[in-house]
Amino acid sequence: MAEPLCGYFGRCGGCTAQNIDYPLQVSNKRDWLAREIKYEDIELFSDEEYYYRTRVDMVFHEGGLGFRRKGRWDRIVDIGQCVIANQKINSLVTEVREYFKGIDYFEMRKNSGTYRYAVIRAPGEQSSISFTLNADSSRLLAAREKITQYAESASAENIVITYVPHNHDSSISEDYLVVKGRDTLTVELLGKEFEFNVQGFYQNNDRMSQKMQSHVRNILQRYDTAGRHLVDLYGGVGTFGIVNSDLFRQVTIIESFPGAIESARKNIEANGAANTSALELDAKRLKNAGLKAPLIVLTDPPRSGMNPKTIVELNHLRPELLIYVSCNIRQLGADLEKFKEFEIRSAALFDFFPHTPHCEAVVELVPGKPQE
Repeated sequence: MAEPLCGYFGRCGGCTAQNIDYPLQVSNKRDWLAREIKYEDIELFSDEEYYYRTRVDMVFHEGGLGFRRKGRWDRIVDIGQCVIANQKINSLVTEVREYFKGIDYFEMRKNSGTYRYAVIRAPGEQSSISFTLNADSSRLLAAREKITQYAESASAENIVITYVPHNHDSSISEDYLVVKGRDTLTVELLGKEFEFNVQGFYQNNDRMSQKMQSHVRNILQRYDTAGRHLVDLYGGVGTFGIVNSDLFRQVTIIESFPGAIESARKNIEANGAANTSALELDAKRLKNAGLKAPLIVLTDPPRSGMNPKTIVELNHLRPELLIYVSCNIRQLGADLEKFKEFEIRSAALFDFFPHTPHCEAVVELVPGKPQE
C-alpha cells in the first residue's frame, strides 16, 4: 500500500487509487486489458504519476472551487491544489479562488445562482480558463464585468465566458464569449502543431500523448503504406492523420463534430498536409464515404465505442491494417469480438490517468483466416 499524496483522497471523487503503489496500478490495468481483449502480450507505457493533467473542470461552491464528493453529485469538496493537475493549472486555481471569493455560486439542488464551473486548461506552453455561467441567471452582467476585470491581470492567455442553461449540467457550450486572447489553444505533437477549441476535446496528458503518437507511427512504419489510403476515423482535430500523412498517398479524417472538423481543416493547412482532407460524417454512415481498398484504418471512438453499423462496414472494407485506439477497455473488448476475421498482432496500454481507473489502449489488428 502507498501513502496518498493528496490530502483530499477518500473524499474527492477524482482519484481512487493513490493508496496503491503505482507500479501495481499499472500492472492491474495491464491485466485488465489482457482479460478484456484475450491477448496476453501487452506493452506498457507510463510516465509521471502526479502533476500530469492538462485540464480540470472545477465547480464553484460556497467555499471556493472544488470537485464532487466521492459518491455524491450534489456535494463539493473544496480543493486548494490538485496533485494530478500540472503546476500551471494549480497556479491558476489559486488565482481564481483568490479573485472570486464570495461570488454568486450555482446551487445544484436549487438550480439557481450564476457561477457554475471553471474549466482550466494548460497544455504545452499555453493556458485558458472558461467560466461556465448559468445562462438563466439575473446576475449575468455583474458576473461578466467581474470576469472581464479579472482577465486584465490574469496569467491565463485565454479567457472565455460560457453560457449553459440552468437545467443542463455541462461545463461546455457553443454559446460563449471570448474575453481575453482567443478561443483556441495550440499544442505540438511529433513536430506538428495542432489547434483546438478551448471548449473541445483534447487529450489531458501531454507526455503520454507524445508516447501514444510515437507508438502508432511505429506500427504504421512496419507496413507498406506508400500507395495506401489512411482513414482516421473519429479523427477529432486530425492528430493521427496529419502526424502520419507523409507515410501515405492519401489521408481522410472523418469526424462528426463540426467544431473539430473546422479545426482539422485548419491543422491540415497549417502543417502543409496537402494529401489530407477532412470529412464531416457520422461514423455510423461510413459506407457513404465511398472508401475503396487498399485501406489502412485508425479508429479512435468515444467511450461508447463504435456504432454497430460502423463495425459492419469496417468488416466489409477489410482494411489491410486496423488500429483501434480506445479509452474504454471494457467496450474495446466487446467491439473486438465483432471483428471475427481479424487477429491481434500487438497491444499496448497507455496510463494517461494514474490513480484513476482510466487508461488508453492501442490494438493492432490484421485480417486473419476467414471463418469457415
